[in-house]
Amino acid sequence: MRIAILTLGCKVNQAESSFIESNLINLGFSIVNLSEKPDYCIVNTCTVTSKSDYQSRQLIRRAVRSGAKVITTGCYSQLSPDEIKKIDRTIEIIQHSDKYSIIKSLTGHNASNNLIYSNRSRPYVKVQDGCNGSCSYCIVPKARGKSHSMTVSDIAEKVADFSLSGYKEVILTGIHLGSYGYDFKPKLKLSKLLITLLEKTNIERIRLSSIEVNEVDNDLIALLKEKRICSHAHIPLQSGDDRILKLMNRMYNAKDFHNIIEKILNNVPDIAIGTDVIVGFPGEGDKEFSNTRHLLDTLPITYMHIFPFSTRPDTLASKMGNQVHSMIKKERFAELNTLNIKKRKAYMNLQEGKALDVIIEEHDPENTSVGTSGNYLKVRLHSKVYSKKSLVRVRITGIEKNMLQGIPIGNL
Repeated sequence: MRIAILTLGCKVNQAESSFIESNLINLGFSIVNLSEKPDYCIVNTCTVTSKSDYQSRQLIRRAVRSGAKVITTGCYSQLSPDEIKKIDRTIEIIQHSDKYSIIKSLTGHNASNNLIYSNRSRPYVKVQDGCNGSCSYCIVPKARGKSHSMTVSDIAEKVADFSLSGYKEVILTGIHLGSYGYDFKPKLKLSKLLITLLEKTNIERIRLSSIEVNEVDNDLIALLKEKRICSHAHIPLQSGDDRILKLMNRMYNAKDFHNIIEKILNNVPDIAIGTDVIVGFPGEGDKEFSNTRHLLDTLPITYMHIFPFSTRPDTLASKMGNQVHSMIKKERFAELNTLNIKKRKAYMNLQEGKALDVIIEEHDPENTSVGTSGNYLKVRLHSKVYSKKSLVRVRITGIEKNMLQGIPIGNL
């Protein structure tokens, strides 16, 4: 049987689709593109923004037009089943909590947790799901439920198996990664998981996907100095204005954010720090936006993911007054994106002449290879000698087409 799997959204969704894919491959199914006339198409949807909803519907319509039997799951499917049924009544909708039941319904076999597979050179390892937070703009906790963590032993076994299978990096991911272990008795911290992975596995690089600023403590900062922990942290800001942060129900203020970022940089000077920013949140005027821009301008942030505020039904933010006009959102997005480009280029310029460790992810027709460095930069090598998943030491020689260029020094 031929199966297509289409995935939108976060790294957790990507990890879950990879799990389904590995089980189907193990049971003899062929994973194909939508253009290759699949028998079934699984669409793993996202609802984090209205754009995500739109993209989910688009993918579902494409799947229906392919002639495949369509199965949808994920956050959009969880919250908007009636909208999906309007597209085609025959679509099968699987609840998020039963996502892996897709494997049994297609194959007659239960899912195996012992399979190690990823079509990525840097696979995701899901360590936590759900969220106990109550950010006023976010609908994800309603779709994903309360926070719950995978056991340290299960995660360590999976990471060790990835290492034995030739992978050099894993990306630890969760809906609320920094809350890892809070649901255990006694409670554990993310830093404890990292220490165990460093002690019990030989994986050469461990990367954290995203963590909240108020969950970055001294133990975690100390671990960011470790050679095997990637020199990269993604820490959402959302707003640099204290009044807006309160409206968002974020549990920190602009000064807290500034101090933690500076503390990380003082301890790990060359680290790449990315962030998320929402522009046009209800009540964000010129003054509030200026505070956000000023904070981002003064901090050595490496890159930003910028999102125009998107109203999610049944959230507190959707009921707030002082909604910001879409044109103003676009203007603020453009202004921050100009700053984003400037900061990213400045960080890339600092890499010239340095030696970076790069995992090869793809080969292109120009007889070159492209990979990702430990500090989360794309690097092109003018060589195809190294296979995908290889970890290569690279001397950075310059920048071309918004990508670092380098000369391989040798395999690691």
